[in-house]
Amino acid sequence: MELTDTTFPFDIAILGLGYVGLPTALAMNSAGRKVIGLDVSAERLEVIRSQHADLLPSDNMRLAKALQDPDFTMSTDLSQLAHAAAVIVCVPTPVDPYLVPDLGILRSACASVVEFAVPGQLLMLTSTTYVGSTRDLLALPLEAKGLLPGRDLFIAFSPERINPGVDAYSHEDVPRVVGGMTPACGEKAAALLSASAHLIHTVPSAEVAEMTKLVENTFRAVNISLANEFADICHELGLSVIDVIDAASTKPYGFMPFTPGPGAGGHCIPCDPHYLLWQLRKARVGAPLIEHAMAGLAGRPLKVVERARRILSDQNHGVAGSRVLVLGVAYKPNVEDLRESPALEIMSALIADGAEVAYHDPWCPTAPDGHGGQLKSVSTPEAWNADLVILHTRHSGMDVDWLADAPAVLDTTYRLAERSNVSRL
Repeated sequence: MELTDTTFPFDIAILGLGYVGLPTALAMNSAGRKVIGLDVSAERLEVIRSQHADLLPSDNMRLAKALQDPDFTMSTDLSQLAHAAAVIVCVPTPVDPYLVPDLGILRSACASVVEFAVPGQLLMLTSTTYVGSTRDLLALPLEAKGLLPGRDLFIAFSPERINPGVDAYSHEDVPRVVGGMTPACGEKAAALLSASAHLIHTVPSAEVAEMTKLVENTFRAVNISLANEFADICHELGLSVIDVIDAASTKPYGFMPFTPGPGAGGHCIPCDPHYLLWQLRKARVGAPLIEHAMAGLAGRPLKVVERARRILSDQNHGVAGSRVLVLGVAYKPNVEDLRESPALEIMSALIADGAEVAYHDPWCPTAPDGHGGQLKSVSTPEAWNADLVILHTRHSGMDVDWLADAPAVLDTTYRLAERSNVSRL
């Protein structure tokens, strides 16, 4: 695919300008493409225009340049999809409270792509989803309109590989996997991605690319769950799990370190494996290892709550009436993302037990309390006089020295120095 296609006003339309779509749009713009970013939320576009989006410093620099670039535009008008040589779909694929995939946003986005598709376009999904979704949601509806992949237009899947809050790898240095509905589709998609990624790995089909993403995040989920189990085992045996993991990490082969914590948040780990499990249930195929790992991750926040109850009891406090401060509520350090954060379930459960709960997180000024209300981050956590502090997320630069004087601390990061007032799960 040529860098520019004069038959279309835009080289690329990015549908969905969230944690994946916005960095993708900025990388493509930085590579010299004419980009239009599309999102159904006018509020989201205003956040981006005001440069208040949650981005890495490198992407913030790209955004400042892009906002001054006439080749970078944004709109809520989805009919603009017809004016781009390539369309990349980057919308959320969450699960509902019953851990069933919620495909509503993806179905709606794909329906818009199908509605405005024109011959010659490349249409590519990046949202994590079930195996076969590219075929079901794009290829088959377009074939029903008489547009065949590989002949009239090109359809592919390339899983996103954005790591929010981590700048260890630039967008261009992360290899991209891509699979097309036909070999010609794969070639077109690989050529497009090569403008913003140095290494492209083309696989035989869209289905292989879809499964690749599910394997990546299921691998992480299983290993985090295993690390949590070892944390529990080490606690019973009076050992530091971090000492054990750090020692095992000295082996240069056959081991990859994962660290325990209060659960798993964000979009990928707590959600993506359920797309695979959901699909397997329809086929009556079991995946007991994955199922056990996901159940363990889902139950981890309530283990934190139970441990908090025991610590308060040891201080002769009941949970009801106790003052509990959660330090850091984002799902990972250095992001303002609360999606699936274990902290939300922890705070909700403690509030339900009658505790007075507050939190401090400079990245997240407000957070839902789980009971229809909102909590606001306290500005001086050390002055809140908590009976128990739960260290949930330790952002860069976060002051934790004052925890030495706290009555009791529950360290879910496993990284605080050993002290008489520090407990772990």
